[in-house]
Amino acid sequence: MNTLFEVNTLDLTLERFPCSNDENLQAWDSADQYVLEHIEQLADKPNNILIINDTFGALVCGLAQYDITAQSDSYIAKQAYFYNIERNNLTSSYQYINQLHQVTTPPDLVVLKLPKSNTMLIEQLTQLANVIAPSTTVIGLAKAKDIRTSTLALFEKYLGTTTTSLAKKKSRLIFCQPQADKLNKNLTTQIKKWSINKPALSISNLPGVFANTSLDIGAQLMIENIPQNIGYASVIDLGCGNGVLGLAAAAMNPDAQVTFSDESFMAVESARLNVGNNIEQPQRCDFMWNDCLTDIEFDSVDWIICNPPFHQLQTITDHIAWQMFNDAYRVLKRGGTLRIVGNRHLGYHIKLQRIFDNCTTVASNGKFVILEAVRR
Repeated sequence: MNTLFEVNTLDLTLERFPCSNDENLQAWDSADQYVLEHIEQLADKPNNILIINDTFGALVCGLAQYDITAQSDSYIAKQAYFYNIERNNLTSSYQYINQLHQVTTPPDLVVLKLPKSNTMLIEQLTQLANVIAPSTTVIGLAKAKDIRTSTLALFEKYLGTTTTSLAKKKSRLIFCQPQADKLNKNLTTQIKKWSINKPALSISNLPGVFANTSLDIGAQLMIENIPQNIGYASVIDLGCGNGVLGLAAAAMNPDAQVTFSDESFMAVESARLNVGNNIEQPQRCDFMWNDCLTDIEFDSVDWIICNPPFHQLQTITDHIAWQMFNDAYRVLKRGGTLRIVGNRHLGYHIKLQRIFDNCTTVASNGKFVILEAVRR
């Protein structure tokens, strides 16, 4: 993995989280470099900057000389910021807030790296509209292919006049000047809701959470094969998203203790909301922001259920699934079981066989497969 990031007068060593041996992965992209070079050339330097969606700390480290507030929905990103600031011996008045909170004082400059979903972008623009001033400068950044006419229309709708830069190394900047008549309207978070019949669950999704409008077909197959009759077992819904798998496990196993774990703050909060709306004894459910199962004790869990991601942000990768499976092996009790759902073509059975020395196919259809591995 390339770790040397050279920008302006800085030579930074940046690690991507979770760490990977893939030489094609790095902790920054050309959009990060583009915006840092642009800010360096500004005649009027900002006193304080709000950075939103920095992936692994390239922006936080590159702007460490300013008064910085960094906001993201990612626990992993939070860990990367702290690690990379310390590794580069940077002094900064940097502070972190997660996506569930927002700044209360208007920043001079907002640097917003476009999130993966439009629902999250709308949420973040809504938060900005509630706090920034007409004097605040807003700069968006992304790969040029990800900046569409509809993207610019959202900036115009929620904030104000919007233009774009020329493309540079396949990246582009968005320049937005807020208009007073579009600000401070006390806009609220839009929560998407949908339901399933078996088990009967009403699902609420905060912005940016996977399966925002309906149950995905992989999760549907998994729900049809949720472990049952497991008594007082401990269960972790790993990478829980809105918590639908853990909710199904809790509904079908009224004595089980279910923990919902995800690296997304909005996801865990969605799961918390859904437990409150669906489970008669919510006290048997716990919630955790974590990098996979990093903070879980060895040999402590009976069941882990998981719909593992095969991408990180816009990057297709299997190293997060590898980490999930290895963490599951570490925290499962002897005789404990990992049950996952995945696309057939991903070959998860090979990974599970290598880690657990066993793997069983529980169910399958034309696209997905349910696999189970036991820690012996």
